Amino acid sequence: MKKIAALTMVRNDDFYLRKWVEYYGAQLGREHLYVFFDGTDQVIPSFCEGTHAEALPRIGSDIVSNDKGRVAVMSAKAAELFAAGYDLVIGTDADEFVVVDPARGLSLAEYLTQQKIGVSLSALGLDFGQKLGEEGDITDAEPFLRQRHYAQIGTRYTKASVLARPCDWGSGFHRVKGHNFHIGKDLYLLHFGYFDMKRLQDRFRDASRLELGWEAHMHKRARTIRYVTDLPARDFERWTRFARVCQTLCRPPYALNKPAMFELKIVVRIPERFQNLI
Repeated sequence: MKKIAALTMVRNDDFYLRKWVEYYGAQLGREHLYVFFDGTDQVIPSFCEGTHAEALPRIGSDIVSNDKGRVAVMSAKAAELFAAGYDLVIGTDADEFVVVDPARGLSLAEYLTQQKIGVSLSALGLDFGQKLGEEGDITDAEPFLRQRHYAQIGTRYTKASVLARPCDWGSGFHRVKGHNFHIGKDLYLLHFGYFDMKRLQDRFRDASRLELGWEAHMHKRARTIRYVTDLPARDFERWTRFARVCQTLCRPPYALNKPAMFELKIVVRIPERFQNLI
């Protein structure tokens, strides 16, 4: 089995981080999780026990400098982990989960161990929303995927999340600088950052995020909820297969190492076999 680490950086995000630690801890072992807190004013929560958790000096004074600073730190930390003997390093935001289709019957570690990865491996991005009128506010009582059943297939979350050697990630882990990408079959990145209207409204009021200039960004991302609510849900198997091929072949002219999909807005209903993953 390959030795695999997962790392993330957060600020004031215990809700998602708790899920992140639970999921990747179960998949890889808590001793292989590296959690970095953006700011020494951050208190490391007790649920991080067993992980490598560290508070760093605050990075950046606005959304752009913060994003670039974070990914530079994450790339450097990943390089340190490779030097320490790791075979693969997974980098995600705390609201992102790289998962294997349960139909494969493999854990994340088992799946990645079987893959031949030259530089990086991407998972097909699924951006979850809330279908207003059908799905209520998110709660801690059940797994996320028993409460949310619809996602937009999007290029934004088909990220170069898995590294096989030291590289420089682009902002937000969206690409690896100077290298192409490969989308793993039956591998998905589930993004839950905009999957609940109430939580999104609360984030609009978060002073630390407003200070960094996140308000316009979060308003724009609320459209995921609108798409999931208004657009028809399509067949998961057919359209994820199409998206994987399309994103592999199509590239935006401004970034040839990122995927494109003709700006198609495709919403799919997630099969029940996924419901206990997160």
